[in-house]
Amino acid sequence: MSLKSANKVDVNRYELEIIIDADTFLKACQQAYRKNVKKMNVPGFRKGKAPQSIVEKLYGEKIFYDDALESLYPDALQSAVDEAGLEMIEDSVDVDVVSAGKDGAEIKVQITVKPEVSIKDYKGLKAERPRLEVTEADVDDEINRLRERNSRTVTVEDRAAKDGDIAVIDFEGFIDGEAFEGGKGESYSLTLGSNQFIPGFEKQVEGHSSGDEFEVNVSFPEEYHAEELKGKEAVFKVTLHEIKEKEMPEADDEFVKDVSEFDTLDELRADQKAKILESRTEKADGGVETALLDQLSELVEAEIPEAMFEQRLKENLRDFDLRLRSQGMNLETYIKYMGGEEEAIKDQFRPQAERQVKIRLALEKIAELEGLSPTDEEIETEEKRLADSYKVEVEKIRIAVPRKDVVLDLSTQKALDFVKENAVITEVVEAEQPEGQSADTNINPDD
Repeated sequence: MSLKSANKVDVNRYELEIIIDADTFLKACQQAYRKNVKKMNVPGFRKGKAPQSIVEKLYGEKIFYDDALESLYPDALQSAVDEAGLEMIEDSVDVDVVSAGKDGAEIKVQITVKPEVSIKDYKGLKAERPRLEVTEADVDDEINRLRERNSRTVTVEDRAAKDGDIAVIDFEGFIDGEAFEGGKGESYSLTLGSNQFIPGFEKQVEGHSSGDEFEVNVSFPEEYHAEELKGKEAVFKVTLHEIKEKEMPEADDEFVKDVSEFDTLDELRADQKAKILESRTEKADGGVETALLDQLSELVEAEIPEAMFEQRLKENLRDFDLRLRSQGMNLETYIKYMGGEEEAIKDQFRPQAERQVKIRLALEKIAELEGLSPTDEEIETEEKRLADSYKVEVEKIRIAVPRKDVVLDLSTQKALDFVKENAVITEVVEAEQPEGQSADTNINPDD
């Protein structure tokens, strides 16, 4: 099999003429005969025992041509693409059989290829990185969360309800004296100060004791989700059955021994501080990388074929479907559940796919321009990592994942590292986020 010619017929579109020699083609016909003869009835012969020449005489000499070409096509195409020095995009191939016979076969194939890419000014990109600091208050918050997870809930009988308590209540809401749908609950555990209910409700529960019956007067927000309740004044009749509070353990060495591998509070605090710093560093690094990649996607100059975007979109949707299936759902069910259509979901995923394609092309071009390529040792390490990840032998990975793909992946990672190393990163002090109330203004979150 050999490449006869490769001609550019349009932007990112090539036509390849591929020759399959007679010996290769006839051997493929013989294989097709052996594969199909068992299903053939030929007069004068037991089923599956008729010679190839007799079968071809009875059904026509071209009887095995299609199967032979189908078996030869993948290797013939890949060989021709490699010989032409092109990078083909999958799912964008048109095939025409020019001739086939005892002298061999010739096929014409039109393929879409990766675009020619240019990129400038990728050195010196600018990004901001927050100045990282871990305060004692940050560590206190983590210790308190650990105490919270190990707390127990106890009933309070000697005082009125206060912020942070869990109030077990019955309630029913009325507007103009009429009860409304969704405004009733029984034995509902409401954490005061959590902003689960509409503004003002929880504050009016504070100060009441177990057994109290009282009214709560509130107004629904103008932006409330139920149209018929927006801005309406409501009266809730409330019965407070029980008050509970969380009893948290003391933060001391004994507590530390119970909940961690450490022996002292100081050791736990040091560990928490290190973990907070690590988490914030990872987040900051990720933010810098995202900012740089966004800039790279804008610097790419190329006529990118639609097939590349579509291919990436399909991959993203397939990955999303796999994540949904791990949660007991699938993409089709998700679309129905969200009340949408498949095209709407595709539109939602489209910008991400376009960004990913542009970034990949940018990094590949930078790797080429800067001569960035992995060593044999790096390639072997990556193949072993993949093997360990999939829990298979390295040889199976080498069969499943072509070496050139591993090389390209490692080269693009080197390109990304190069861009980051040559970027101008400015350290900034992050502004404090203002405290805000929960956006959830439902009467009853269980509705």
